[in-house]
Amino acid sequence: MPASCAWAVALAILTAIEVATLYIPGIPHTLLVSCLLFMSALKFFLVVGFFMHLRYDNPIMRALFVGPLVIAIAIILALMALFSAFILLPRHGL
Repeated sequence: MPASCAWAVALAILTAIEVATLYIPGIPHTLLVSCLLFMSALKFFLVVGFFMHLRYDNPIMRALFVGPLVIAIAIILALMALFSAFILLPRHGL
């Protein structure tokens, strides 16, 4: 089995686990969101690292991809905090 097929199977299994997590009854909302975010991030890094070949690229190319990504994530989190859109950290009393 080629390496790309193995990664595709791993992504398919991770996606199946992610979908199955939604159907677990009684799981706390915070735990559900945390698990889904973790699995989504893991899938993102697998796709970027192996299918986009970023893992084997020159470190400067990796920095050119990761740098703006970190800035974008920081901006999104700041906007979510500003407009009270955090699911995991809601502001009570406002």
